[in-house]
Amino acid sequence: MEPVIIVLIILVVLVFIALIKTIQVIPQASAAIVERFGRYTRTLNAGLNIVVPFIDTIRNRIDLREQVVPFPPQPVITQDNLVVNIDTVIYYQVTDARAATYEVASYIQAIEQLTVTTLRNIIGGMDLERTLTSREEINAALRGVLDEATGKWGIRVNRVELKAIEPPTSIQDSMEKQMRADRDKRAAILTAEGIRQSQILTAEGEKQSAILRAEGEAKAAALRAEGEAQAVRTVFEAIHAGDADQKLLSYQYLQMLPKIAEGDANKLWIVPSEIGDALKGLSGAFGNNFGPGGGNSGGGSDSATERREKPQVTD
Repeated sequence: MEPVIIVLIILVVLVFIALIKTIQVIPQASAAIVERFGRYTRTLNAGLNIVVPFIDTIRNRIDLREQVVPFPPQPVITQDNLVVNIDTVIYYQVTDARAATYEVASYIQAIEQLTVTTLRNIIGGMDLERTLTSREEINAALRGVLDEATGKWGIRVNRVELKAIEPPTSIQDSMEKQMRADRDKRAAILTAEGIRQSQILTAEGEKQSAILRAEGEAKAAALRAEGEAQAVRTVFEAIHAGDADQKLLSYQYLQMLPKIAEGDANKLWIVPSEIGDALKGLSGAFGNNFGPGGGNSGGGSDSATERREKPQVTD
């Protein structure tokens, strides 16, 4: 009985193992390659799958989701013979599990080498400045070449990104100095422009102030002249209304002479010729009020005659 029990146990174990190998569960977004006696048979999709145990074998399980693979920095020579290190990131997706398994030994390594080769060809036709400013152009060129080459491998390259472009240290120092010089230049230009604008505004303000001041002075002068003219007209009308004679006019003329001579700027005063006529008029006007010893040395004969005739009349 014991050998029979042992055989039954062995059979049960074999059946259990066969069941395990017969039922294959494939996760979502995955695929499995099935080979029968070393030859490709079919591709298992997501879900529950049945295979022939001990005859069908699972060759490879492939993830069909989009993958991200960063590549280490690669030294690349530009057109102006400068070595730059470029980091790349590839976004790819397996579209055909069979082709990815049998068309290329290692599609990751193949994509990396193809990326490096293509990158060197593209950067070799650009100088450093264009390389630093043409990332989109380089990405598009890389994606086009990789997508065309990896299509037969069952790979679709969705996106290629340049993660970093590092020029030599000496070039970085030169670029920093150039950028600093450009910033200083722009700052100096802005400062000069601000000073220029300030000076223009100041000059414009002074101009407007001078114009307003001149207009005010002109109006004030006009008003003063108008007031003086009005005063002269008033005096003139008053004199004519009072029927002033030559004697009163001569007296007023003599009263104005000291005012004409007033002022610190009058260093030299010229006596006008009309003062003789004024004095003559005054001597005629006040001759009757002068005393016996008084009188004018010139033109006083008429006054003396009147003084000599008065005692005779009194007697």
